[in-house]
Amino acid sequence: MNAHQTIQPTEDHAQEMDRDIVAKVRDLRLKFPGEAAFIFKDLSFSVLRGEKILLLGPSGSGKSTLLQVLSGIIPLLIEVPIRCTEKTIPSSWGLLFQDPDTQFCMPYVDEELAFVLENLGVSRSQMSWCMKEVLQQVGLQLNELHIPIDSLSQGMKQRLALASVLLSNPEVLFLDEPSALLDPEGRKQIWESIRVIAEDRTLIIVEHRIEEIIDFVDKVVLFDPMGNILGQGEPEYVFQKFHRELQEYGIWYPGVWEDFLESPAGIKLTEPVRSVPVGEAHSSEPILELASFRGMRYGKSVIEVERAEVYPGDFIAVTGPNGAGKSSLLLSLLGLVPSEGSYLLRGTSMDLIKKRKRKIERTVREIGFVFQNPEFQFIADEVYEEIAYSLKGDVLSLQDETKRVANILTQFGLAGLERRHPYQLSLGQKRRLSVAGAAVLGKSVLLLDEPTFGQDAANTFAILQYCEEMRSRGVAIVMVTHEEMIAEFIATHRWVIQGGRLVVQQETRRVSNQQLVSLEAVAEGGRTM
Repeated sequence: MNAHQTIQPTEDHAQEMDRDIVAKVRDLRLKFPGEAAFIFKDLSFSVLRGEKILLLGPSGSGKSTLLQVLSGIIPLLIEVPIRCTEKTIPSSWGLLFQDPDTQFCMPYVDEELAFVLENLGVSRSQMSWCMKEVLQQVGLQLNELHIPIDSLSQGMKQRLALASVLLSNPEVLFLDEPSALLDPEGRKQIWESIRVIAEDRTLIIVEHRIEEIIDFVDKVVLFDPMGNILGQGEPEYVFQKFHRELQEYGIWYPGVWEDFLESPAGIKLTEPVRSVPVGEAHSSEPILELASFRGMRYGKSVIEVERAEVYPGDFIAVTGPNGAGKSSLLLSLLGLVPSEGSYLLRGTSMDLIKKRKRKIERTVREIGFVFQNPEFQFIADEVYEEIAYSLKGDVLSLQDETKRVANILTQFGLAGLERRHPYQLSLGQKRRLSVAGAAVLGKSVLLLDEPTFGQDAANTFAILQYCEEMRSRGVAIVMVTHEEMIAEFIATHRWVIQGGRLVVQQETRRVSNQQLVSLEAVAEGGRTM
């Protein structure tokens, strides 16, 4: 039977299937208060025991919301009005949220894990062994367990959150982008861990990064932007049958990066740029200059830079494993993490400014910043007001303000969400809102901490196109990313951070291609002379 074929079940078979259904909703209607559009309108969806299902669709199509409905979090804990004719909630389930910070209820790693173990009745003498085993399962290597969760990188937090979920040994696992914040090795470790423990479990997965799981799931359910099911079946069938829709709605699929880079937009985004040879005078002064620079946390150095410079029009991809110090570098450049050594911002010595408040006031004049956790940036109760607040420093009429806010929301795929609370957005939408809030300020430097995580393909490429537009105007982009295609083909430079040190500074293929083009032009000229 083909994956898309259906069989009309007999009454006995239907009853048997009902007994095997672990999660179900029929004729679901849901919309957020104050909004006219439904997220789901008469959606019916069910999950059989033992199934491994991938929910795939554009950002904001309701995938994470569906997990919360199937688990009962909506409306029992999150008071969003819903209506349905039938609903089945698993008797034993665990949910891994998109944002690991929302998962924790204790301040230290061992206390967080102990909280779960105490609820399970595990004796104190067994706890240490259980903690070490589950942390090893998820690839989280810690020298000691009694350390603040806030001291971990977001990727390390994601592993800890997964570990706490696995400790409860749930029958059904709801996984909401568990690998979004992880480096490539971390993603591999997470999914290998899930494969090991998932044999007798039911998995409902929301994930944009599909490379590691495409041969693991047995069914893909494809949603359109309005939350309607376009189709479902085995992965190979869905990707073949709905290839046009995947492209139209900007959903990740195998080979999407290659297709994009060959498109007119991708070609423009990767056009070669010129790099200044070593020893040759640069046409402009550096915006940022670092020498013997160190960022400090809890009195210890977490990032060291012997020497580095950032010039107008640079697009620097900062790469390295989770916990290496990438986010700490950005935070120390903004002044949110104390620093030592020489730091010049447009020629002004930041190390001479002793008071952190004054240092931050100086840096924010030149630097726009996007946190890894987008919720750290939100200060307003509505999406519209979040952007409008960023414009308070500009003298604008109400008409001009409305126009600018509308333009930026449209540019970042947030039109129609003006009155929604930022916390009610999906993680991908939250991320785009945080980038939009920084972008509208028009700073000369943009520090972006994983701006594309949790994004569908369309919004990932839109963010990159915006960055390229800014770079071409002379804005310097410094982006922390785990996406190799960005680091190799779109950025102009790559900085590699390992073990709390900036160990590599190199040009990317984009710059190397320009050098190759120049050499070919010289050779061609020689042949035609």
